[in-house]
Amino acid sequence: MSEQNMAATNNKIRQFVLEKFPAFHQKGLQDRDSIIESGIVDSMGMLEIVAFIETEFGVGVEDTDLTPENFQSISALSKFIKTKREPMSKN
Repeated sequence: MSEQNMAATNNKIRQFVLEKFPAFHQKGLQDRDSIIESGIVDSMGMLEIVAFIETEFGVGVEDTDLTPENFQSISALSKFIKTKREPMSKN
């Protein structure tokens, strides 16, 4: 995934998070800010993020993928999506 594609992915994720979790507007959410530690996103919110990723980016999210490393921030989510999509682009 190119830098431009990563930026576009970050923007899509940020837009979704800001729409679904308006409290992030007040905090001025940055790409590397923790969406988990903020306390704004609960377990149901995480399920909404997973559903968004699966629908918007066409990647499957397995139970083993649900780690803080993958879902900590917008940047982490973008890297996770990139990793999940890379094997598909090599075929």
